[in-house]
Amino acid sequence: MKIEHKIYLSNAVHIVLLLLIGIFALHNLNQLYTKFRFTAIADGLNTGFLEMRLAEKNYFLYRDQTALEAITTRINKTTTTMQKLKSDIIRAVGPASYAGLEQRLKNYRRMVAAIHQGERNSPGIRKQLRKAGQDLKIFSENITVLERKNVAKIINHSKTILLYSFWAVVLFALFFSQHTVRSIGGALRQIVALTRAISRGNYKSIDQKPSADEMGAVITAINTMANELKQREQEIIQSKRLASIGVLVAGVAHELNNPLNNISMIAQTYEDVYDRLGREERISFMNQIEEETERLRLIIKNLLDFSRPKEPRLAQSEPNHVIHKTLDLVCNMLEVSNIRTKLDLADVLPDFYIDEHQILQVLVNITTNAIQAMSSGGELTIRSRYLEKQDEVEFEIRDNGNGIPPEFLEHIFDPFFTTKEEGGTGLGLWISYGIVKQHFGNIHVESSVDGGTAFFITFPSCNKVKRCNNEE
Repeated sequence: MKIEHKIYLSNAVHIVLLLLIGIFALHNLNQLYTKFRFTAIADGLNTGFLEMRLAEKNYFLYRDQTALEAITTRINKTTTTMQKLKSDIIRAVGPASYAGLEQRLKNYRRMVAAIHQGERNSPGIRKQLRKAGQDLKIFSENITVLERKNVAKIINHSKTILLYSFWAVVLFALFFSQHTVRSIGGALRQIVALTRAISRGNYKSIDQKPSADEMGAVITAINTMANELKQREQEIIQSKRLASIGVLVAGVAHELNNPLNNISMIAQTYEDVYDRLGREERISFMNQIEEETERLRLIIKNLLDFSRPKEPRLAQSEPNHVIHKTLDLVCNMLEVSNIRTKLDLADVLPDFYIDEHQILQVLVNITTNAIQAMSSGGELTIRSRYLEKQDEVEFEIRDNGNGIPPEFLEHIFDPFFTTKEEGGTGLGLWISYGIVKQHFGNIHVESSVDGGTAFFITFPSCNKVKRCNNEE
């Protein structure tokens, strides 16, 4: 069922429950109104009956002839009232009670009429009149008491039903809300985890069968998008690989050609002048060949390192400790090059997961480049900081050397690209970039001519890595 249909159904159930509660309340209010109306009528009747009994006593005690006339007048008035309000009384107490009341009033009227006809001195008539009046009064009072009890019963019953109805509506609303939030919230958490995974280049999909509502349609769409993105990425990677083959081959040919030419020239020269060379000169020729061979070996090693990258062996490390180990490795170079070191390390940093050997390789390579950029001495600044918003650790390595021209900045991570006039293979930053990416980090550079160069390297903290793994 779609979410909108669930909401419509929930609203319909709430409306039906509220209508039932309203109908019940209206019915009980009508009942209460009828009972209260009869109570007012009954109070008037009881007052009339009481006046009849008082007039009756005046007649028998004081022989007041006007008392009979007052009783007759009151009986006629009460009869007229009962006839006029017959439907209201019957609706309140029922036809049986109305008939009983009417019958007792007729009996009382008959006794009064008998006295008028000359039977006033008969002890039996007097006794019957008293009995009829007493029955009329007691019956009327009993009906009134009973109806008041019914009013109290209706009120208590209404309170109970309304209380249960209120909690039924509340519980249904809570149940439906919890069910809706659980289904929508679970789907949203899956969608958030999936989109975050996609943003990190992990084009996985949600394996469970999507629901039939709108959230299921969204999950299906995102799964389709993830699959398409994965396919497109593979196509782009393949095209980039094909496009880079030419650059790579040209770079390899160029880099290998120079030392090979040098070895060839040294060998030819060595052959021509062999007889005229002394032992030291022959050793010097061999040393030159060894240097060029070492250069070839280094180029091939860097290519193999990048083409067959080792999976990083991640372990929890302290960022500033890695900085200090880097400085220990390059301290001799700093001293020889007359370079001052300025450290600005954050006091409190979260740990991060790294292959310490590979990250040291990256930091030493960038630091070495910075030292070489300050040929006449300078200042090397190394900072560490915590980027709280991204939950990442950032390293900054800044020199005040010549800087990199703007047109070269976008190529510094390309293979075989170098700004060094000699001795550079152009593979160091390329390899460093690959290592950082393998650690789910980022690296970028800022530089200006004569303004120095700064490399910024960020890595996710341990907490962020754990959080991402849980989401996935």
